[in-house]
Amino acid sequence: MLRLFRMRGKYEGMLRGVLVTICLTLVIGVMGCRGVRPPRRDPDRVVLMEVTAYCPCGICCGWERNWRFQPVYNYGPNKGHRKIVGQTASGTQARPGTIAADTSLYPFGTIMYVPGYGYGQVEDRGGAIRGQRLDLFYRTHQQALEWGRQHKQVKVWFPLD
Repeated sequence: MLRLFRMRGKYEGMLRGVLVTICLTLVIGVMGCRGVRPPRRDPDRVVLMEVTAYCPCGICCGWERNWRFQPVYNYGPNKGHRKIVGQTASGTQARPGTIAADTSLYPFGTIMYVPGYGYGQVEDRGGAIRGQRLDLFYRTHQQALEWGRQHKQVKVWFPLD
């Protein structure tokens, strides 16, 4: 696949890097790799939770485009301020395996296993996420809608530090 483009000069290495990155992204997306490894110990807790889903769209994350076509917060204390789409409350980029939870109960770094979704890590919080509720990240709005609202027995591993 890399032989499709024959470039010489200073851009040859950069183009190869971009193509390798695109190929890896496609392979990981097809395989469904979440990047969260299951802990090698028994879960600290098993909790019945109400589990919903979200995606990076403006409907799920409360942003809209302003007159300059930049994403801004649609409501809340930051209304009108610039929004970095996909950035979580912990500062990481949201990806499959990112979970939004009540961080007073489940701190950032808590690993959870949700049946039907897999392993994920708490990296975000939401305005409506209080108590025994979770929000699972999906790449598209359609996938989030298909998950809907479910009640699941969730295995929880708290961070060791």
